[in-house]
Amino acid sequence: MSNRKANNYPSEFRESSIKLALESDQPIAHTAKNLGINVNTLHTWISKYGVPSEKPHSLKEHHFDEIKRLKRELAQVRQERDLLKKAAAYFAKETL
Repeated sequence: MSNRKANNYPSEFRESSIKLALESDQPIAHTAKNLGINVNTLHTWISKYGVPSEKPHSLKEHHFDEIKRLKRELAQVRQERDLLKKAAAYFAKETL
């Protein structure tokens, strides 16, 4: 058995510690020391709760919007390509 005592930190403290560690230009070990917590605890919190990612729904919506934009751009480029092909064929006939 170990004599280790489990510390239960409030979620607000964990969140602010993670935010401070990620936004600070100091090493995580330095931030942990200043907060009075073990560096491994802070690393665990960061890996578990850490960097907030986009919500899956907004991510899908972002990809959907990007796909729509790219399809419009592709259609425009195809039109330009076809117009240039016709112009090249026209000028090729004139030079013969």
